[in-house]
Amino acid sequence: MGKYAFQEVDKESGTISFEAVRGMQAGKEFYIGMCSFATIYNHFKFNDDPQIPPNMRAQRKLRQSRIPEITNYIINNPKDYILSSITVSVGSKISFSPAPGPGEGGRMGTIIIPIDAPILINDGQHRSAAIKSAYQQRPEMGNEKMSVVFFEDKGLHKSQQMFADLNKHAVKPTRSLGILYDHRDTFARFIVSLANDVEVFRGRTEMEKTSISNRSTKFFTLNGIADATRYLLRIKTKTIPADKQQLAKDYWAEVAKNIPEWNLLNEKKVSPSELRVNYVHAHTNVLNALGMVGYVLTTQPDPWKSKLKGLQKVRWERDDPIWEGKLVIDGRMLKTNLGIKKAAEVILAGCGVDKTLDEFEGQKSQK
Repeated sequence: MGKYAFQEVDKESGTISFEAVRGMQAGKEFYIGMCSFATIYNHFKFNDDPQIPPNMRAQRKLRQSRIPEITNYIINNPKDYILSSITVSVGSKISFSPAPGPGEGGRMGTIIIPIDAPILINDGQHRSAAIKSAYQQRPEMGNEKMSVVFFEDKGLHKSQQMFADLNKHAVKPTRSLGILYDHRDTFARFIVSLANDVEVFRGRTEMEKTSISNRSTKFFTLNGIADATRYLLRIKTKTIPADKQQLAKDYWAEVAKNIPEWNLLNEKKVSPSELRVNYVHAHTNVLNALGMVGYVLTTQPDPWKSKLKGLQKVRWERDDPIWEGKLVIDGRMLKTNLGIKKAAEVILAGCGVDKTLDEFEGQKSQK
């Protein structure tokens, strides 16, 4: 580790060079270069010393808990991982040597910086830390390339402003969209198929957003179905056994049969917006509670399908006093973990289970 077997580093001249494209932004030159994992490991610096006060730093502190996840992603997917560009400031003059030949207006070429020039990461700290970790564990990945945007360092004030500007307009994708687009994650793939296979979910699931507007024709969110199904199955592994997959499909189909208003939804006799206004079961927190209920019922010796018939007698109206302080406060729906748990206990009681969730968990742990 630490030996430079890569063409980017020239120890004799004391320089590092990168193939790059030169551009202009806001009247200033910048460069997009291809940088190896080995060079990132040896030369990209973090300035997150906890002893340095925030006003004297140009970066946020690294969240160490994020690094193993990204590292494992790189290592476990060596043929198809993808990482977005890192942005850095170089604490010296950046020299640019255009590639010989006509065309491209001198934009293609090589950037050259001193080997001891500080390279400060403005955006992509956790990606860089994960690359360093991946290289430590898999030195053979040293020649892997990463696109890096290079700016000349104009001082602490400018670097802090760059950090603010780069992160100000960043928008993290919604959890629903993350599930929909994640073809690598087994559970995500299963949830998307579940949303298409179960009749009450099909065509009524918001695949992109994590909340539903009052007038929307959608009734569930993809992330809501995912959370509720996690409560139901409590799968701790990445793979989902076929029997568990079938259980989830059967359970949600049976729930739909036993909630009268959901039947009307299937028969198109009521709109999702009407149910959202008047019933608690039209909200994600109750879907989560039903997932908790499902875990209890499907792990008991009694037939769970017959127990679910009790859902027909639960008072689902939003203004029913039974939900006050659990799911509703002064007419407003709220979502808290404690409220969802209490709602689950109300539903369990309606299904003929006279134990609280805590009592049930205690009973399970004693077996």
